[in-house]
Amino acid sequence: MSKKKGTDKQDFDWQKVVKTMLLSRAIDEIEENELVPNKKVLYQFSARGHELAQIILGIHLTEPNDAASAYYRSRPLMLTLGFDAEEAIASDMAKSGGYSEGRDIGVVCNLPGNGSPMVLPMAGDVGSQYTPAAGYAQATEHRRKYLEEDAWSEAISVILGGDGSVATNGFWSALTMAATLNLPVLFFIEDNGYGISVKSDLQTPGGNIANNLYSFKNLRIFDGDGTAPEETLQLIGEATGYVRNRKGPALLRLKVPRLNGHSYQDNQVYKDKELIKEEKENDPLIKLREFLVPEKMSNETWEELESSAKKVAEKAAEKAWERGTPSDDTLLSTYSSGYESVQQIGGLFAEGYSPPESSESPEPESQRINIVEGVRRTMEHELEINDRVLVFGEDVGAKGGVHAATMGLQSKFGEHRVFDTSLSEEGIIGRAVGLAYGGFMPIAEIQFRKYADPATEQLKNTGTIRWRTANKFAAPMVVRMPGGFAKCGDPWHSESNEVFFARMTGWQVAYPSNAEDAVGLLRTAMRSNDPTIFFEHRNLLDSKYARKPYPGDKFVVPFGKGKKLKEGKDLTIVTWGAMCERCEAAVTESGASAEIIDLRSLMPWDEELVFESVKKTNRCLIVHEDTKTAGFGAEISARISDELFQYLDAPVQRLTTPDIPVPYNVDLMNSVIPKVDGILNAIDEILSY
Repeated sequence: MSKKKGTDKQDFDWQKVVKTMLLSRAIDEIEENELVPNKKVLYQFSARGHELAQIILGIHLTEPNDAASAYYRSRPLMLTLGFDAEEAIASDMAKSGGYSEGRDIGVVCNLPGNGSPMVLPMAGDVGSQYTPAAGYAQATEHRRKYLEEDAWSEAISVILGGDGSVATNGFWSALTMAATLNLPVLFFIEDNGYGISVKSDLQTPGGNIANNLYSFKNLRIFDGDGTAPEETLQLIGEATGYVRNRKGPALLRLKVPRLNGHSYQDNQVYKDKELIKEEKENDPLIKLREFLVPEKMSNETWEELESSAKKVAEKAAEKAWERGTPSDDTLLSTYSSGYESVQQIGGLFAEGYSPPESSESPEPESQRINIVEGVRRTMEHELEINDRVLVFGEDVGAKGGVHAATMGLQSKFGEHRVFDTSLSEEGIIGRAVGLAYGGFMPIAEIQFRKYADPATEQLKNTGTIRWRTANKFAAPMVVRMPGGFAKCGDPWHSESNEVFFARMTGWQVAYPSNAEDAVGLLRTAMRSNDPTIFFEHRNLLDSKYARKPYPGDKFVVPFGKGKKLKEGKDLTIVTWGAMCERCEAAVTESGASAEIIDLRSLMPWDEELVFESVKKTNRCLIVHEDTKTAGFGAEISARISDELFQYLDAPVQRLTTPDIPVPYNVDLMNSVIPKVDGILNAIDEILSY
């Protein structure tokens, strides 16, 4: 593979470096000296000291499918890749246009690319940029190796991060992914010696992450001075070339000064005067000028470029301020249905996917199957008809999953389609985000609901990608997640807590109670343009109650469409998951005329069906396994009380698990989870009110 024109030492475009660096510095200056004091910019992060390395890196991103996963100090990279000054300043001013249409902090960037290298959506939390970029690298390898797409043959993924970020779970998880899978990833660490006010040696033993990683298998280490022009160019050229030539992942640590505080408000009182003086003397802009003037550029040319950069920044600031307030037309839209067009990057639909024929009418087979088999068969069919579907998680390969839901899939479709991951839930979800950016439909398994906790940052960020980027990016995926009680309880495997995901912006939440609905909801999720949490209740996986005939390969269940399990006129019971069986048993035993509604999905939930029923029965009982305080039943109860108060003949009642973890002892477990006797008592109480 040959070097791209302009990245060779001989013909390297130093004038572009100077122009971009002076522009970046001019933007910082006008923000710090004018726009922030005048409250035209409310949140400012300076890139002073980091510019040289980022700009040279940007020039080395030459493939249309290259991607950078950056962070809040990465504006010089954005300017190098074509983002203009007005858009950059407008983003900081929260004006129309820009990265997010005023929805996110101005330096939290993204760049779809549209035929040129892209910048994946940044996040404000430190370290969350790593695992999505590793997932994107895996997507590039899959498209190169298995889909045989030439356009991806030299694509690389670069992750920019500061020295503080190397202490995070995301960094280590991405490092493990890259090294074990030999992915085309460059970890680009800008070490300025501080994470806000905390020195590097408290983030990393010895204060140098490069020194600590030389023993890592399949990881090439580069280390040097990010303020010295020639050394920086050489190191970046070698590092990007190493990764682009598919020799494996690499880590490049460049020492740079942070010439301003962490943010505008940071006065750096934690640095002594000698250190600040030393950092100013180590300014890469000074070194760049000394390197170029007068041998490669005249002093007059430099001053002309400097003057021009200041004028560009001033004009850009004026034009940006003249822009209007961003439109609120789609401000409340967190799902794809709220936008007229499909996102530019991410998932199947961005590349022209059209879902196959589907039907809400089942075509049942004669034999009944359990939920496990329903889930397995649905994934098998979608893997067969869509080569962009990937299934992964801990133990999903040869073992077939801890609940056997992926049994036989790896042997049929190969390790590149159904594969095991390292034990990092943050890594599993972050990888799924990157795979979605790369054009795949990821089906990720989290073994138990409680195990999703380490992935909370990635899960929350995933749901807001579409909103944060104003529909430029999205990451549709399915996260399968068993939970709830089973043969016994315990605080680690039996947690339900579905409300946590129901209130997590941008996610669909499915909670089937039987095999037929599991098939239909999972198929809908796998063909959706939005991310989905798919609950598989442990007590229902192989229960007699949940067994239904396989409903056919076309069967789908729309989200937000509940199902009446029983008709009734005196009481509405709203429930989902394992409580459906217990509610049906209680109503049968009581003889009451109660209407039972299985919501099937919690986000969205079938408000219309529930309201219609409550208007008829004038009473409502909500039964769920999650805890009572702030459980999803509280939301349903509040909505009914707010909007149907005049129809109610009794207060809305909730029957739930108490606000405690699920106990391990079977008798103790059964004493706290809603059971038939408790539901019977609740029915009697509300009917006799």
